[in-house]
Amino acid sequence: MIQVRDLTVAFGRNAPIVAVGGVSFRVREGESFGLVGESGSGKSTILRAIAGLVEDWSGTIMIAGEKRSSRNTNALPGVVQMVFQDPYGSLHPRQTVDRQLREAVAIHRLDRGDARIAEALEGVGLGLGFRFRFPHQLSGGERQRVAIARALMLCPRILLLDEPTSALDVSVQAEVVNLLMRLRAERGLTYVVVSHYLPLVAHMCGRCAVMRAGEVVEELTVRDLRAGKVAAAYTRDLLAASRGYSAA
Repeated sequence: MIQVRDLTVAFGRNAPIVAVGGVSFRVREGESFGLVGESGSGKSTILRAIAGLVEDWSGTIMIAGEKRSSRNTNALPGVVQMVFQDPYGSLHPRQTVDRQLREAVAIHRLDRGDARIAEALEGVGLGLGFRFRFPHQLSGGERQRVAIARALMLCPRILLLDEPTSALDVSVQAEVVNLLMRLRAERGLTYVVVSHYLPLVAHMCGRCAVMRAGEVVEELTVRDLRAGKVAAAYTRDLLAASRGYSAA
């Protein structure tokens, strides 16, 4: 479903900073694939390149068999959607939930607008009572559910999840994770999950790539990650730094 080969992303024209350098990986249809590593390792930049939110990159990105161009920022909205880390920052503070979901209906000229909105909210566990609320009237978990509902409005095949629970209270993180896992099972979605939190990746994904300083250090299965069967010293350090996480 996703093929990334020798992806390089650099920012700045004079003395450019390389955020991602020569990264390659593949994600099968229906798979949940993780990108893990410390902050600043290039994980989110990769997601933004796949989503069409980064203009200047080199290498190859193929999505559902279609080759992407670094100059073509059309993000294939019916194929790929992204859920951002901060559910409050990704929603317009002065627009109701209804208006923000209706925007996708209007832009893409979808039929059954009201029905689609109702189905989207119901699909993420929110009733119609949330439809005309503003983001500040919602909890963090409810805002993230709205963001997920908005991403699903176009029935994409791929969801890019950028730290989907890190901005949430611990008490609601499990609810959002369970929602995402249910949606993937019901809809046959393909996930790419970015996180610095190894237990989340171990729970949601089958395989992962460990990143450091814009490069992939190693790629391994979550089964090997849990068993501590890792090749790179950096991955072992990540395991050791994960508080409360046992690789056994």
